[in-house]
Amino acid sequence: MGAHIVCAQVTEEFLAFTKSRGNDLSTPVPTFNFPGLKPGDRWCLCAARWKEALDAGAAPPVVLSATHALAVEYISLDELKQHALDFA
Repeated sequence: MGAHIVCAQVTEEFLAFTKSRGNDLSTPVPTFNFPGLKPGDRWCLCAARWKEALDAGAAPPVVLSATHALAVEYISLDELKQHALDFA
C-alpha cells in the first residue's frame, strides 16, 4: 500500500521509527523472499511514511536520482534536496 517512490538509504533511526509505526523493515520475511533491511541499505519507501519520519525527525537520506518525480506530490522538492545524498 502507498506510493513507494522515495529511494532512501535507511538508517537505524528510521528502521526503529517505522517499526514503532507497525512496519518492521528490519526483520526478514522468507515467505516473500525479503531479507530484512539494515542501516545503509537502499530501499524505495512509501512517500507518506518518509514524510511522517521527516516530521518526527527520523527521515533517512534520499537518493534523489532514483526517487520518482511524483514524490513532490507528497514532499516538497526543497525537503527532498535537504536530505539528498546525491544533490550538489
